[in-house]
Amino acid sequence: MTDLTSGTAVADKSSRNQWWDVWDQFRKHKGAMIGLWFILFIVVFTLFGPLIWPYDAAKPDIRARNTWAIWSCVGQSSGTWPCLFPGEEARAIKASWWHPLGTDQLGRDNLARIMIGGRVSLAVGMTAMLLSIFLGTLIGVLAGYFRRLDGVLMRFTDLFLSLPLLPLLLIFAALYKDSLSRMMGPELGVFTLIVVAIGVTSWMPTARIVRGEVLALKEREFVLAARSIGTQSTKMILRHIIPNVVSPVMVAAALGVAGAIITESVLSFLGQGFPPDFPTWGSLLFEQIGYLELYPMRPLLPGILISLTVLSVNYVGDGLRDALDPRIRGR
Repeated sequence: MTDLTSGTAVADKSSRNQWWDVWDQFRKHKGAMIGLWFILFIVVFTLFGPLIWPYDAAKPDIRARNTWAIWSCVGQSSGTWPCLFPGEEARAIKASWWHPLGTDQLGRDNLARIMIGGRVSLAVGMTAMLLSIFLGTLIGVLAGYFRRLDGVLMRFTDLFLSLPLLPLLLIFAALYKDSLSRMMGPELGVFTLIVVAIGVTSWMPTARIVRGEVLALKEREFVLAARSIGTQSTKMILRHIIPNVVSPVMVAAALGVAGAIITESVLSFLGQGFPPDFPTWGSLLFEQIGYLELYPMRPLLPGILISLTVLSVNYVGDGLRDALDPRIRGR
């Protein structure tokens, strides 16, 4: 009885060893853990912050406009820079207590706009990443498993790799932004356009990675054994190939989120993103760049959040790569 019990315990432990080892290796990567906690903070901040914060990101309040840099008014004479409320410092400082990050030129609360903007930027990054990973995995598996499709699909991949992505994205936005906005609404239309444009122009690295993994997996013993008993190609791919390429796909997915957030920010900064009343971190940068000299923290805040989020996602990707690589896991 004792032997059976110990054998069961050993079996249960061995069945959990792989993922426990992955987690243990991931925890040793300090940058990945810091990045993971920061991403969780950003997700909670953008998802639940607008539900708690009392201000509407789109509601203007002319009486409370430009309350940033109010603390510089203390001790200065009325009308001197950067005090933009001559003779009304007390009212302005009182308003700044209710708007910790200040307000923009229309009196809209900056903190509320950063929360909503982060929610939209993360949604674009996640959705575009899913589309990119789906296309890359599909093309990579087909190219690696079916020899007849390999040459055609890889030349197709090389074609997309040779295209200048930013001008291509700008062309997509110029051609289809207005039509999609009329068809689906300004917010949903632009969201669909940006997600599809980023997804169909960023799947190529994933396809190359997956193709290499599939080429190696095709010669493994369990695949040859399944093929020898007449397993269909569809079942082979779904049961044996795709589960064994999950590790590199997860790493590519983590890095794809960072790339999608950067790309959306660039499009919004160039004025080809969401409409002005629908904030994202990139559009907030674009709106406030003209106020950089008077209110330097307005464009810096979304820029810092973009940089820290992308850096955190990259660190998480590095941690996943090290944790999922069996050659590194035991070190």
